[in-house]
Amino acid sequence: MILSVRSLVLTCALGALGAALTACGGPAGPPVARQGHHAPATSAAPSRPPTLAPGPAGLTPVFKNGPRTQGKTVALTFDADMTADEGPRAAAGEHFDNPQLIATLRAFKVPATVFMTGRWADEYPREARDIGQDPQFEIANHSYSHYAFTGDCYGLPTVSEDTMRADVQRAYAAFERAGVRNAMPYFRFPGGCYDQRSLRTLSSVGITAVQWDVISGDAFATDADAVARQVLDGVRPGSVVVMHCTRSAAPVTERALRTIVPELRKKGFRFVKVSQLIGASAGRH
Repeated sequence: MILSVRSLVLTCALGALGAALTACGGPAGPPVARQGHHAPATSAAPSRPPTLAPGPAGLTPVFKNGPRTQGKTVALTFDADMTADEGPRAAAGEHFDNPQLIATLRAFKVPATVFMTGRWADEYPREARDIGQDPQFEIANHSYSHYAFTGDCYGLPTVSEDTMRADVQRAYAAFERAGVRNAMPYFRFPGGCYDQRSLRTLSSVGITAVQWDVISGDAFATDADAVARQVLDGVRPGSVVVMHCTRSAAPVTERALRTIVPELRKKGFRFVKVSQLIGASAGRH
């Protein structure tokens, strides 16, 4: 969502005006992602993914980064954003998906976690299924509507307290309709905005809220090199990087990846999914 805190504010404000809000970000010219590109069923995601224990007073736990002292691991996460009211824009030809980015991750053999809105899965069911069936990736929940779960989140429309759980569960239902069978019990708040009320309200859903500690700044960015520098300067062992996989809202993310991935590997970093970082962190929280 973010090149800086100031950039996050701009991004979310633009999203409130109807832009695809983001937080979802190879060799030259990697092939476009192929539908049905996935490994045999024996490599499927585990049926019981790791989660964190509830926070104080039973609140939904919040995860921001993995251990700093258990090796140089980093999780790239990509928000597949589409808000509930953006259907007409998609019908008019706006692209909220980014198959080239997924193809680049595959070409580089980089595992990643995609935080997907239910509305995105409804718009791109074949792509959602293709990503969800590939063991290189895992799909997590980014709400159905991509509306805010707090009363003050950069001008985003707000989900009422009595519909918060339903919005999360509606996203999981959209994943099921698309053919995603192993969606993870992880949730990223739209705009990254949460408070005690939202954490308490979602506690019965059994999810772990996932934030980040590295802001890529790819939302609405036009300079791929600047995005790459932002990530490379911020990554530490155990980092969670927030990026986007939405062509219209994050047009340079795929190009930035071509710098980010080899440079981090030169520094000795190993790419993992969020579930792996949470599994390594469960004993610390």
